[in-house]
Amino acid sequence: MHVMAVQVSGAGFSLIQPRIRCKKGGMRAVCSSATVRTEEEDKVKVGGSDLKVTRLGIGAWSWGDTSYWNNFQWDDKKLKAAKAAFDVSVDSGITFFDTAEVYGSSFSFGAINSETLLGRFIKERKEKDPAVEVAVATKFAALPWRLGRGSVVSALKDSLCRLGLSSVELYQLHWPGIWGNEGYIDGLGDAVEKGLVKAVGVSNYSEKRLRDAYEQLKKRGIPLASNQVNYSLIYRAPEENGVKAACDELGITLIAYSPIAQGALTGKYTPENPPTGPRGRIYTPQVLTKLQPLISRIKEIGQNYNKTPTQVVLNWLIAQDNVVPIPGAKNAEQAQEFCGALGWRLTDEEVSELRSMASVIKPVIGFPVEKL
Repeated sequence: MHVMAVQVSGAGFSLIQPRIRCKKGGMRAVCSSATVRTEEEDKVKVGGSDLKVTRLGIGAWSWGDTSYWNNFQWDDKKLKAAKAAFDVSVDSGITFFDTAEVYGSSFSFGAINSETLLGRFIKERKEKDPAVEVAVATKFAALPWRLGRGSVVSALKDSLCRLGLSSVELYQLHWPGIWGNEGYIDGLGDAVEKGLVKAVGVSNYSEKRLRDAYEQLKKRGIPLASNQVNYSLIYRAPEENGVKAACDELGITLIAYSPIAQGALTGKYTPENPPTGPRGRIYTPQVLTKLQPLISRIKEIGQNYNKTPTQVVLNWLIAQDNVVPIPGAKNAEQAQEFCGALGWRLTDEEVSELRSMASVIKPVIGFPVEKL
């Protein structure tokens, strides 16, 4: 079987092979320093399922990855930082974590699978605090050689092995397959009926695919709980292609990945200081120059609330309703900052103003199958 090469930054993977096996192995993890615990936000239901998660989650794409993040290297320092990000998130009341079988896998040139790291972090946390509850979402890679509903359940069991869990809260199809999508949806339903998952969703699904999947699961009395798509202030395709409206109509939660545009909306990067690695080829000095007026206004609005640009743009997404953003946290500082996006709300006027300013900026990245 030939290797399947893919390079799509928004999707969270770059190279995959047919089999992503569960391998058990030891690794050292270091606890983070103590942080101040804040009051947990009210949780929100995920679609029509019984699952409830925090209003903001944490994306674990970068954990263990060396193909897109981390400047192509993973070491003990980055491991400690990821562990600290996990602990600070939980300390802050954010307990929803999103990962995938392809994140950090050796088959995508990663150092260690993100699922393995998340599982270890949860285990270590529960040893200290048995009452802690963490909601885990992971994803099935719809690879061309994976055929039939059985491939979904089989992959989920491998994911559970890496996570060290008997079930997860949310299992998603990472992207629509070239073929066999009806079988994949049947597999999601099977996973629910086998008690391996509380809720099921899809990712990178167009409006038509979303409606088809919803109807197929509805026949079995199973709700399609979520659709995870690229959505941010400067990438609003879900508003334009009918996906957001369909989610709202059908009661499907929209989970927003790349909600801070992979750091481009944080104010950290400038035309003189663009991001390193693959992101630098997307958010070029030319793109960052066009972003500066918007970034300046975001900073001004943030000052009124004593909030950072990151917290403002995450709050903008939450203000769209029925949206759960999942920014990626590589360290404790980022995780603590994300928590500050909760507990307040932009005015309707500010939400509209930011959308208007962002509308003149051409989107720079999408996912290949969005228009299918």
